[in-house]
Amino acid sequence: MTTFKDRSDVLGDLGAKLSIAEIFETLIDGEVPIRLTAYDGSATGPEDSKYALDIKTPRGINYLATAPGDLGMARAYISGDMTADGVHPGDPYDILAAMDGLKFHRPSALALVTIARSLGWERLKPIAPPPQETLPRWRRIALEGLRHSKTRDAEAIHHHYDVSNKFYEYVLGPSMTYTCACYGDEDWTLEQAQENKYRLVFEKLRLKEGDRLLDIGCGWGGMVRYAAKRGVKVIGATLSAEQAEWAQQKIAEQGLSDLAEVRHSDYRDIAEGEFDAVSSIGLTEHIGVHNYPYYFEFMKSKLRDGGLFLNHSITRPDNTRTTKAGDFIDRYVFPDGELIGSGRIISEIQNTGLEVLHEENLREHYALTLHEWCKNLVANWDACVAEVGEGTAKVWGLYMAGCRLGFQRNVVQLHQVLGVKLPADGDWTVPLRPWWQP
Repeated sequence: MTTFKDRSDVLGDLGAKLSIAEIFETLIDGEVPIRLTAYDGSATGPEDSKYALDIKTPRGINYLATAPGDLGMARAYISGDMTADGVHPGDPYDILAAMDGLKFHRPSALALVTIARSLGWERLKPIAPPPQETLPRWRRIALEGLRHSKTRDAEAIHHHYDVSNKFYEYVLGPSMTYTCACYGDEDWTLEQAQENKYRLVFEKLRLKEGDRLLDIGCGWGGMVRYAAKRGVKVIGATLSAEQAEWAQQKIAEQGLSDLAEVRHSDYRDIAEGEFDAVSSIGLTEHIGVHNYPYYFEFMKSKLRDGGLFLNHSITRPDNTRTTKAGDFIDRYVFPDGELIGSGRIISEIQNTGLEVLHEENLREHYALTLHEWCKNLVANWDACVAEVGEGTAKVWGLYMAGCRLGFQRNVVQLHQVLGVKLPADGDWTVPLRPWWQP
């Protein structure tokens, strides 16, 4: 391995030039964990590494230099200006794990001048990002309205979910369920675990034939159909037009139209009330933390006295850090997504007057789920690329593999919170102990 750890002599010489590999080594703390090669012929990192990043074009340097961190790396990778060797683009988990813990530091002013001179000043000019990238937060205000307005929420959902139903069929499998599964055993199939998740929600909500369920943020209607098959009358709501169309067609095919309906609608526009239960599986991430009081008050307003609700959402492991997603997630995956710890969610639920009965963390279950989605993407790679293009397919591989690592490292968690709308006298309407199978 060639190292360039001490470059104080070069960095102090304004006439000196560094190779791309030398620049990379001056910017990181510690050893380079994988092989790095570049179009200028330079290389660094272990020669026997299983994994390598190859910066193929000067444009890749533009992306890396003008957006340091995960956003610049993602731009270079998605555009094809940087490749990841040793992994499949549908599941780059192994190279992300190998790079986990890699930290960059800010160079001195003198070092920056040397780096700029070495690269060429044209490499430091911002250029157009890949077409899969959405607008930065500040520009969305002018074009789409305030954060978490109905118009802006609709556009955010459209960006993520209206990619292609066929693409999601390839990635998600027959269940068409884009939320964390619940595994009884690590050897379970994805379909077994997704069916078990719906069973768990159904049982926690104590649903039975003849009951009424409202499922907000219902996706492709997996929970809607599961409950309807058991005699429950269900309304689902989604902001994705493609999801609603797919779900309604599947409801008709399965002969459930008398019991089930999925509306292309903002959940805030559902007029019906007095439901026996409300489920929210994967919607809270899109709500915005400052909107939690309204969100949980909405749930309360839709329940009959004694009715149950279940909130299933990705969370932070604590309540102290920023709620905003990282730049890559915000610009490529979940625009305007926000996460906070389960403690904040429970507090907001309690502040509305709802009572929390139970909560559990399914963090490891989501890591298993994401692994299976990546396996599906790899297995169907050519079909996925034909459907949405290589860039978009790479976004999803990078996103899902990165999230799998995040759940394993406890950067994010997944919590289900179960609660009840108490009647005026405060009497419990549920058994004294948990009534569902784990």
